[in-house]
Amino acid sequence: MRTIAIIGASLAGLRSAQALRQQGFDGRLVIIGDEVHLPYDRPPLSKDFLLGKVEAVPLADQEDLDALNAEWRLNNRATALLSSGEVALADGTTVEADGVVIATGGVPRTIPNTRVLRTLDDAINLREAFANAQHVGVIGAGFIGAEIASSARALGKDVTVVEALPTPLTRVLGAEMGAACGQLHGDHGSTLITGVNVDSVNVDGGINLADGRRVDADVVVAGIGMRPATDWLAGGPVKVGNGVVCDAGGVTNLKNIVAVGDVANCAGHRAEHWTSATEQAQVATRNLLAGETVATHTNGGYVWSDQYGVRIQFIGRATDDVRLEDGSIEDRKFVATYRDSQNEEDIVGIVAMSNARLFTRLRRNLKQVV
Repeated sequence: MRTIAIIGASLAGLRSAQALRQQGFDGRLVIIGDEVHLPYDRPPLSKDFLLGKVEAVPLADQEDLDALNAEWRLNNRATALLSSGEVALADGTTVEADGVVIATGGVPRTIPNTRVLRTLDDAINLREAFANAQHVGVIGAGFIGAEIASSARALGKDVTVVEALPTPLTRVLGAEMGAACGQLHGDHGSTLITGVNVDSVNVDGGINLADGRRVDADVVVAGIGMRPATDWLAGGPVKVGNGVVCDAGGVTNLKNIVAVGDVANCAGHRAEHWTSATEQAQVATRNLLAGETVATHTNGGYVWSDQYGVRIQFIGRATDDVRLEDGSIEDRKFVATYRDSQNEEDIVGIVAMSNARLFTRLRRNLKQVV
């Protein structure tokens, strides 16, 4: 291959570029990103960035970026994949490549009159909005919503979190552990409303609930998930369906095109995790250079979240058989394991709150059975 185009200049795109160089690719490398910024770390945006403790955190310093010897096409969105080797850009130009890495990530789901937090520009705007607000409403009590609520509370704002499900994080952690995480809101003075849908959000920020109640809010943030950024691939040669459809090695229906990160639907599973993006990049680029699937990626599903001064860690999958291994939920410091339904001795998932040491030790056992 003489030219490889990477569509997406965030974590997955950068890690793919680094992996390609590490694996010996010395050809032309074109990195296309719709943001004006060089790659930055997203997790701090909902935490220390909103709190004003840090500015944008680069994913690589300038020396490392220079070492990639890449051609950066920033602030220039990919609009179509014209063929297996030609990418159309928003500025009217095209890039021809022998190989393509799709790393376009996701697009936040929105509600009219709300803000979202996905990009650095989103975070800048939200931080400015918080400075002039007293009441903050957050729709969605998942990880991103809870982190935003935690930051707003730390800034002294009155915070109300609205969650449609009866228990936060049920789909990720199960009802018992989701409830344990949800209790953090009340511990720190935030109001959590569960089991009710949002009817609408007013222009002035107030939230109208489906049961007739109204939540006062100067600023409303929607943290209701995202959808994979595949609109630009519609009608093109790559198969899409809940992301870019690919095998366990990130290879699409075209062997010279791979997908990594949030947008990649690998063997029926799409992982929206920081660690998965990094691990997938190593495997997918290896397969791209090989011209076939010679390696696969096993997603462990590791995710962490910092909320109200507490670190929550989770890996694997949740089951109905959840067992407290150490600590107590009441103390907000514990480790629990999820057991396989067929063999209760097998640990298939682990969740921890403020207990990183035991989590790490049990995680070694998890790798043996996942």
